[in-house]
Amino acid sequence: MQTEFGRLRETLGFNYIQAADRLGVSESTARRYETGESTPRPSELEVLKRIVEFSSFATNPNTDFRFIDLFAGIGGLRLGMESIGGQCVFTSEWDKYSQQTYKANFRDNSDTHVFAGDIRPYGTDPSLIPKHDVLVAGFPCQPFSLAGVSKKNSLGRKHGFECEDQGNLFFEIERIIAHHRPAAFLLENVKNLQSHDKGRTFAVIRETLCEKLGYHIGFKVISSHPWVPQKRQRIFIIGFRENVDFSFDRFDQQVPPEREWPKLGSILQSHNEVDSKYTLTENLWRYLQAYKEKHAAKGNGFGCSVVGPNDVSRTLSARYHKDGSEILIETPTERPRRLTPLECARLMGFENENRRWNIPVSDTQAYRQFGNSVVVPKVEAVAKHMQPYLDIILRKDNPDITSVDKQVLARAYG
Repeated sequence: MQTEFGRLRETLGFNYIQAADRLGVSESTARRYETGESTPRPSELEVLKRIVEFSSFATNPNTDFRFIDLFAGIGGLRLGMESIGGQCVFTSEWDKYSQQTYKANFRDNSDTHVFAGDIRPYGTDPSLIPKHDVLVAGFPCQPFSLAGVSKKNSLGRKHGFECEDQGNLFFEIERIIAHHRPAAFLLENVKNLQSHDKGRTFAVIRETLCEKLGYHIGFKVISSHPWVPQKRQRIFIIGFRENVDFSFDRFDQQVPPEREWPKLGSILQSHNEVDSKYTLTENLWRYLQAYKEKHAAKGNGFGCSVVGPNDVSRTLSARYHKDGSEILIETPTERPRRLTPLECARLMGFENENRRWNIPVSDTQAYRQFGNSVVVPKVEAVAKHMQPYLDIILRKDNPDITSVDKQVLARAYG
């Protein structure tokens, strides 16, 4: 079991020598603190906690606010917050492949940014998380999605809050908000969150955020079609610590006019650019056609979808790597093809004319990551809508580091 000293050291990105130097102890003593052979004095733990707490003050002076990125995936919500002047001071993402992609695209300074894996130790002790103005989180959606619920039911497994692996992680967010009381938060999940368990799941979330934590919230299901050629609907929940009369009533002002909504041709590579490995094999194409015909005969709409440059796609899912059936692209040959990972990056808005997106993982992992992610320009629109309300609160806060115990800081920073 990891010690508190060990968690703090890893949070700060310190090695044993750095930790020992900050505490004024020997390296061997720091190692004993790590293993639990010796117990650090409360004042020594307090020094490390203070460094974590105030590391976010050493930030870019041009930054308007600090935020933390929970259940970060590959950083889609982060891009939205950065588009309105935010600086990320803490990231939590447990999947090692998503971590690779995230770190390949965000070059963070270890002095001002903490990267964590499992969020649960930080929910247990939120003081390990730096101070922040905004909390953003795309908490796990599989326990609440239509596909996820259907699969878990078929396997006799629990879903929603009763899913022990993922469903109860919302309450880690609750504990962090309760401790830090950020000015605002932005949460994202699947559309089905509202209707899951006959609305009871969403009722618990609203009660937690509003009644227990005292935040004023607004929420809206938003389609991605105005920004990318994909029919993807997600719910966004925005909360403010103070009543700033926030609502989504005027969000339409952030939506492009319908004549500008893109088609698939805007994100597709030319046929000559695409490796033949993305074209379906004869056996797989035959199977998908037979599967669709079987369900069509029963009056069901299940089956593969073949689309072209003038179409809009169905929702890209994390299972896309299996057969690509939800979005198959027309080709000059008899068989369609999957989207390439680059096209998925464009379909989700990570890659555009102003931003290149590094994909350092396998195709399978890339498909999973994009299928689990958010549509970036949609998040940017939500962040822009949120910004003026956030400014109202931040003008009142403006934390002052001079109020901090200077002796503790002097010891902490040497």
